[in-house]
Amino acid sequence: MIAIMKRELSAYFKSPIGYVFIAVTFLFSGFFFWFFTLSVGNTDVTYVFLGMFYVYMIFVPVLTMRLMADENKQRTDQLLLTAPVGLMRLVTGKFLSAYIVFMLGDVVMLTYGIVLSFCAEVNWAVIFGNFVALALIGAVFVSAGLFVSSLTESQMVAAVGSIALNVALALINVIASVIPVKFISDVISSISIFDRYHGFTTGIFSISSIVFFISVTVVFLFITVRILERRRWA
Repeated sequence: MIAIMKRELSAYFKSPIGYVFIAVTFLFSGFFFWFFTLSVGNTDVTYVFLGMFYVYMIFVPVLTMRLMADENKQRTDQLLLTAPVGLMRLVTGKFLSAYIVFMLGDVVMLTYGIVLSFCAEVNWAVIFGNFVALALIGAVFVSAGLFVSSLTESQMVAAVGSIALNVALALINVIASVIPVKFISDVISSISIFDRYHGFTTGIFSISSIVFFISVTVVFLFITVRILERRRWA
């Protein structure tokens, strides 16, 4: 697992992908920080993190589109599938490599709180809540992107499919709001990642929400393993 993670992590920085993702993260987060806080003299960074939620929804697939799709296209997936390594370790190694790059971009968000602390009193509970929320959302988006990447040989298809899946996950609460049957609406709302994300933005750390995000991530990784397992024996 560690060897696979190191190989994939190295690949991100031997190509422009890792640098582009981090640069985009810094660019958008810096703009949001200036627009929503500095330009209006505000210390509330909630909208900065919320803006990054939508940016990650679109750009995390850039990190994940090649993870399995490129292996499928080059037929190197057969080497991986027959290697003396468990499929869960293989998938986890690839997941961790993309997630580490994601966190390299995401960690800059904490520096905005430090900058604000020199100018005014900041609510660190809210800042850490938003940061943890984005870290959990990132894990979901990365695992979902890895899942989609395992289904195709085209990186472009993997990217577009991942974006569509991320949007669908984010809009679950909207779907629930238009369903007239309250019981069904409540069930669908209970799996809304945006509603659970929103709780963290107020500085409330919900154990059930943390478990939910981790569970969704594990489910996507498990499904990816099952897809590779079927391909191994096909």
